[in-house]
Amino acid sequence: MPAPGASSHERIRRVIEGFREGAEDVGEATIAYEAAGAGPPLLLLHGYPQTRTCWHRVAPALAERFTVVAADLRGYGDSSTPPGGENHEGYSKRAMARDMVLLMERLGHGRFALAGHDRGARVAHRMIRDHPERVSRAALLDIVPTATLFRTVDQAVATSYYHWFFLIQPDGLPETMIGRDPEWFLRETVRRWSGTATPLDEVAIREYARWFSRPEAIHASCEDYRAGASIDLEHDAADADRRVACPLLVLWGEEGRMGRIYDVLATWQAVADDVRGRAMPGGHFVPEEAPRETVEELTAFFGDGGDGRG
Repeated sequence: MPAPGASSHERIRRVIEGFREGAEDVGEATIAYEAAGAGPPLLLLHGYPQTRTCWHRVAPALAERFTVVAADLRGYGDSSTPPGGENHEGYSKRAMARDMVLLMERLGHGRFALAGHDRGARVAHRMIRDHPERVSRAALLDIVPTATLFRTVDQAVATSYYHWFFLIQPDGLPETMIGRDPEWFLRETVRRWSGTATPLDEVAIREYARWFSRPEAIHASCEDYRAGASIDLEHDAADADRRVACPLLVLWGEEGRMGRIYDVLATWQAVADDVRGRAMPGGHFVPEEAPRETVEELTAFFGDGGDGRG
């Protein structure tokens, strides 16, 4: 129960039942997280325009088997918003992955399993390339490789992923437009990307709106996408000939646009040696729209030799 006199923001922040909150200074950023459970460590990373709250329907069940850490990416949620820099390096997936490796190290986990949704999955992809010794196995939810998407842009991709090209515009254009009514933009984004499975929880949406209403958060999320269209592609090109050895579980929404446009499994089999996966009920927001199936898939995958202790 919330404390007497708690504000509405305070009442809606803690939606992951049984988890404890914390924050760690990892050098370039302060990373907020929630953690619970016992067993092999498992790091959960969220997508756009969300926070660690996106795992609220699956994290408690996962904590029965794993030591679960759900973290806010830099620039998102309650994590800090460092500057992006001239080339957006501050929001490169390399920088964001480094944050999470250091966070897990500070929490006593030198090696761990990893699940990422949307932008968090892109951070996970970079982490398994830059820090292969840290990640035992990884689940990537509702993405294809960034380089693949940009390389295959056509009318269908540009229409479905309009926000990729809107958010990267310079000179504060998307920040100004979103800033006129950030909650409307967030709710409209959720509506457009959801399927017909379990709807997102209103409490969770209000938590996303709490974070997203801050101008510095809107700017940071744009910097994330600007990095994706620039420095991230440079990093991807530099190691494109090196296949991913880490076992991958790939999940996507059967009603989402990713699976309609791409053979998602094939895009990852083209770059990694050990890939399995399937479509899930609903649209883009897999952990929230298909929580039971997500728990089953993640538990089976990470329990199948994915110890991650360290």
